[in-house]
Amino acid sequence: VAIVGTRRATESGRRIAARIAADLVAVGTSVISGLAVGIDGAAHAATVRAHGSTVAVIGSGHGDLHPRAHARLAASIIAAGGAIVSELAPDVAPSHGTFPRRNRIISGLALGTLVVEAARHSGSLITARLAAESGREVFAIPGSIHSPLSRGCHQLIRDGAKLVEEAADVLAELRISVPKETLTSAPGHLQQQPVLDKEYEMLLDALGFEPATIDFLVARTRLAPESVASMLLILELQGRVAALPGGRYGRLP
Repeated sequence: VAIVGTRRATESGRRIAARIAADLVAVGTSVISGLAVGIDGAAHAATVRAHGSTVAVIGSGHGDLHPRAHARLAASIIAAGGAIVSELAPDVAPSHGTFPRRNRIISGLALGTLVVEAARHSGSLITARLAAESGREVFAIPGSIHSPLSRGCHQLIRDGAKLVEEAADVLAELRISVPKETLTSAPGHLQQQPVLDKEYEMLLDALGFEPATIDFLVARTRLAPESVASMLLILELQGRVAALPGGRYGRLP
């Protein structure tokens, strides 16, 4: 199943994408997305965290991976048995046209495409359109009528996309039969957070709930930059922090 959406995702949107990805993984479904910040990154990270398989289709060559902030996430995807896919030569840089082109691969690899938060002209709507044109299922998460990030999803629903609220809705439309208790005991629901050592606790205390850069965290904790970067990746995979645009990180409640 492809899970896509806006780069400017809300915290709620990232959590929805992560929860659905984890629940899909619990029943053996692979998750496909585009490695972008926002919804894509949340879906990939949750899949890795749940020990599942995820495929990231990128809009550049492998030698010029974008976004650079997701280099560690890309490495974790490969380490978990997933793949980073590109149709471009290794040295091709991303451009305005390469991302829409890769969307057809995302939709083509999936039985269905789920859109979580999308503005009216979001690139994720291209993925949904391509999925529909190729006879694949299209799903959308509804949202507030006051949010611009709901308008793209609401338009998809008006155009015939299936309104879904949880992974079970997606699986039902794809005619994949799964006992309900399988989903409610999935990693996205009941997995307990591991106990952190003192350095991790110190890093989380320094981060607080305001987005911060690695440089800021290094100054606050006096830890080595490479240690902070590595620890942030682990915390992201555990669902404790989220990578944000601008090389910043935010702590999750």
